[in-house]
Amino acid sequence: MNTVLFYIIIFLTNVIQGITGFAGTILAMPPSLILVGYDVAKPILNVLGILAGVYVFVTQWKHVDWKQLKKVVTVMAIGIFGGFFLKNALARYDAVLYKFLGIFVIFLAIHGFYSIYGQRQRDTKEKSSWKSMLLLIGAGIVHGMFVSGGPLLIGYLSNEIKEKTSFRATISTVWIILNSMILVQDICAGMWNAGLVMTQCISIPFLIAGMAAGSVLVKRMSQEIFMKLTYILLFISGILLMVK
Repeated sequence: MNTVLFYIIIFLTNVIQGITGFAGTILAMPPSLILVGYDVAKPILNVLGILAGVYVFVTQWKHVDWKQLKKVVTVMAIGIFGGFFLKNALARYDAVLYKFLGIFVIFLAIHGFYSIYGQRQRDTKEKSSWKSMLLLIGAGIVHGMFVSGGPLLIGYLSNEIKEKTSFRATISTVWIILNSMILVQDICAGMWNAGLVMTQCISIPFLIAGMAAGSVLVKRMSQEIFMKLTYILLFISGILLMVK
């Protein structure tokens, strides 16, 4: 039953991914950890991220900002290896890891609502390079541990690439490269087996169906409503992880 619910989570979160353009993995990870555990949720969602990235890259590769791509991949890769180290160091403390992710997604939910309702004005010219580097390294660490560094990367990349098509193409290419690194690490760690491969294959149609449904709904419904829904679900997911 938990596996069936896991597939439903993949479908629903990718509907929101198709509407909002982000949050698919970070929204799917908390309930997936509760339903099927880290050793299933992380590798499955990681590969789905690669597939989603490939879809965008194939259709929009001409719009990739290669300069930003090189910088992001280089810096985040450092953070990813840090994430691998932290995960291994805390391998026996799943409760600590879940609480860490819970705090992270609660913060994202609160920050997301603040970005909608707050009146704070951003001055991207005053953004210091060292803060940008810390943001990217932090994104890498979270991505290496939970395949959920997207929100932090968006915080950096949205100030560097203003054109929407270029932004989407670049960030999708980032996931292809970085998630492939994580896939290699997962294989070397012995996480993949016949059962997991079968689960992965079954999950792909749910990914495709969710993204297709999202692309239809985005033309008919308010994106702001779904953004609010996303942050509400993130907050609830964070609370569930904190009490797990």
